[in-house]
Amino acid sequence: MAALHLKGLPMLSRTLLRRSLVASLTAVVASLCLYWRAGFIGRAWQADAQYGVVISKNVMVPMRDGVRLATDVYRPAVNGVPAPGKFPTILERTPYGKTAGWATYFVSHGYVAVAQDVRGRFDSEGSWRPHRDDGNDGFDTAKWIGEQPWSDGGIGTVGTSYPGGTQHALALANPPYLKTMIPVDAMSDYGRYGVRHNGAFELRWLNWIFNLGLPEGAHPARDPRVREALVRLGEQVREYAKGLPLRRGMTPLKLAPDYEAWLVEAMSHGDYDDFWKNCGADVTAHVAEYKDIPVYLVGGWYDSWGAQTANLNYVTLSKAKNGPIRLIMGPWTHGGQTLSYAGEAEFGPDATLDFQAFHRRWFDHWLKGIDNGVDREPPVRIFVMGGGDAHRTPEGRIFVGGRWRDEREWPLARTVTTPYYLHADGSLSTSAPGPSAPTHYLFDPKRPVPTLGGNISSNGVLMFAGAADQRCRKDFWMCEDERPLSARN
Repeated sequence: MAALHLKGLPMLSRTLLRRSLVASLTAVVASLCLYWRAGFIGRAWQADAQYGVVISKNVMVPMRDGVRLATDVYRPAVNGVPAPGKFPTILERTPYGKTAGWATYFVSHGYVAVAQDVRGRFDSEGSWRPHRDDGNDGFDTAKWIGEQPWSDGGIGTVGTSYPGGTQHALALANPPYLKTMIPVDAMSDYGRYGVRHNGAFELRWLNWIFNLGLPEGAHPARDPRVREALVRLGEQVREYAKGLPLRRGMTPLKLAPDYEAWLVEAMSHGDYDDFWKNCGADVTAHVAEYKDIPVYLVGGWYDSWGAQTANLNYVTLSKAKNGPIRLIMGPWTHGGQTLSYAGEAEFGPDATLDFQAFHRRWFDHWLKGIDNGVDREPPVRIFVMGGGDAHRTPEGRIFVGGRWRDEREWPLARTVTTPYYLHADGSLSTSAPGPSAPTHYLFDPKRPVPTLGGNISSNGVLMFAGAADQRCRKDFWMCEDERPLSARN
């Protein structure tokens, strides 16, 4: 077999290559561990399991245009045989491969679980166009589920990140049989707060294309030579970020032209034009079309879409729909709901979310009619960070602490906004500064002070997410002052 050569691949130093390999492996492991982190893979639930599981793999479900989507169906079983009767269904539509580690848990408690590769990914037919087809495809899938002999006519949906976005796209299509949803860290509104942010392209999407979108699920990666080349590209994503802008047909992504075309287009449309308006998952712009069902929105303060989840989607849906619409915001990074820390900050064991119990309790009520009280709980639950003594944990994290608090609305009606002003001496004050001499400093691009942590999600390849120790670097201008904020007034 002839070797596959790529022109223009930059030569990396051994150090950079080693770092790139570690970063790429980090991204892959993070992707594969998403369900484990979400708490769906475990064994504690087996004690009260009611059913076994039978699986039908790669059922090819036809869409309205003839494209077939690969779908795995997990059904409750007794002694290895499908259990009689009809059951509610939990659905996830994902671009990450339908290896549904969550399915067995739900099936053992009397649900059918359906996991589907979205169009153009893994075993599904067609071409991948992020979320543009997920409304119609989700509609057709929901209709297919509701017409199966094992379905009781009720569907709930799960999924984190992109699969959270497929839930929003599905709700906007207003399908039959859809009864409730739990979008977690879900993307939506691509052009303003999803792929671009107020017009600026978010470079983490370079990492998504290079390391998550490719090389596993893309159809071109079925060729081992192409897959090997795509893996090499993922190792060098930092180098390609330095060579922008990209041009169609002139990037290493020409091996996967659908992906190259999308990335070039996404980086070219700075305005909120038809390219973004027709992406299929814009909750705020199309709220009138959004199905009025119970929705539990899950977000994190350190998630890249945390503000979007709380300030846009929750606010918009809670005003427009009867739902009910619920919101929980924890101190989590993207997909980190079962973790008690974010970056270098430790919040304590109460900060974690039992994902299995959380999902099952919601679905038991809205899909099975069990009176467990979820419909009577406050609509908003937030984790208030702080109150810890700042000691270092055995893992080296700073103990920040925090506590959960229930609220009746978001944003909080009792919020008081207080402006603070930076003064020339480095102090902060509620008083506006008067005339003062200008302050000068020397900026050396060879010795930058880059952003550390924050509410981002690049799987650690471009940046790490969460809180970071932001204390001053002694060699940078005016960083010798380490007074706490309370002493700067």
